[in-house]
Amino acid sequence: MTDPIQTACERFAQGYNCSQAIFSAFAASLGLTDEWALKLSSPFGAGFARQGQVCGALTGALLVLGLQHGNIIPENKENTYRIAEEFIRKFRDCHGAILCNELIGCDISTPAGLLTAREKQLFATICPDLVKETARSLTEFSGN
Repeated sequence: MTDPIQTACERFAQGYNCSQAIFSAFAASLGLTDEWALKLSSPFGAGFARQGQVCGALTGALLVLGLQHGNIIPENKENTYRIAEEFIRKFRDCHGAILCNELIGCDISTPAGLLTAREKQLFATICPDLVKETARSLTEFSGN
């Protein structure tokens, strides 16, 4: 069995976005192909299509939790919400925020902000640690 933390870090280093790195590292063990995992999670990188909203690593983790604990009966949605809320709280406690723009300290939803983030290499200095720590937290949280 491959180490999902290492896989997530490697995929991010290969150029996949943060959401893809997290989700695809765990999805195979949950019955989803790499191709589908990468496609499904592709719009969520950099806070929803580089909008700086909810961190893509967190979004990828929530997708994993959905595969693990998601409801297929509407009456069971409260359990899914409870699990997701707990993971989000732990992410926020660990990193101080859940929004990409706040985590990297730059508004990447604007051309100027994106340029600044790239010039300061924020995606290369901040995001790899977020991917690694989110994968580690997800492993501990979900017992993978």
